[in-house]
Amino acid sequence: MSNNARAILLMIIAILCYSSMDATAKSIAEDTNTIMALWARYAGSALVVIAITWRRLGKVARSRFPVMQLVRGAFLLGATASFFTGLQFLGLAENTAIMDLNPVLITLGAALFLGEKLGPRRIAAIAVALTGALIVIRPGSAVFSIHALLPMMAACCYAGFSLITRYMGDREDPWTSLLYGAGLGAILVTLLLPGSWEMPGPATAAKMVLLAALGTVAQMLLIRALSIGEAAMLAPFAYVGLINATFLGMVVFGEYPDLWTIVGALVIVAAGVYVWHRETRAGHKTALSAEAKTPPEGL
Repeated sequence: MSNNARAILLMIIAILCYSSMDATAKSIAEDTNTIMALWARYAGSALVVIAITWRRLGKVARSRFPVMQLVRGAFLLGATASFFTGLQFLGLAENTAIMDLNPVLITLGAALFLGEKLGPRRIAAIAVALTGALIVIRPGSAVFSIHALLPMMAACCYAGFSLITRYMGDREDPWTSLLYGAGLGAILVTLLLPGSWEMPGPATAAKMVLLAALGTVAQMLLIRALSIGEAAMLAPFAYVGLINATFLGMVVFGEYPDLWTIVGALVIVAAGVYVWHRETRAGHKTALSAEAKTPPEGL
């Protein structure tokens, strides 16, 4: 697999973990409140990272980009807090659909700030995926209330987080990025916890552990994907989360999609599969070309 194909695969798995985490957070918020869900997300992830990197924690804590890591962590916390709060007012699929405007912001930001190229196929794939998302949320419907600003804010924050992650790339240890992102969120949310603490039951406690695990795995995979693949190329695959969110909304919360939601989801999947096919094919041709230009051993 080429680096782009590998990055796409990691991105898809990361987004599936993120959307599953969102469903878990919605369930925790229904059992207790949003602050509890946020605390489980960040405190749990921080504990996991510290436990895994304990023997080299001093090295992991040293960042080459400390200021950017703090800004990146603030963007991530803003995205998570806005999105989790939006789950109280909108369905999981609707909230995710509005949040999925972020790939457009990432693509534009990558072109403006990172100097990444925007080929016609990438632009077309993003436009098609965005069209699918608009079919789902249908401007003018009840989804577009004041509460829709929350996932929109989450989309803006997530775009900033992704662009900074892409800029640092493989120049920063992924565990360092995880530690800063989880640690900053854990500290800030813990300060808010005393006024919102509710003793969780066994089922809710298990959900909190699951949420922390899903968030940690998702962020690790996303960091790796953005380290080896271009942000603009990976952007359309964020829409995979909409498919999973729709499915989980049906199974877990009884939120059944209508015909237009299904149509939009199919459009999004088609755009993602097309980009995957093009990138895999391009990577294969590049590998064959390099092999053809390599002289036989001994010559």
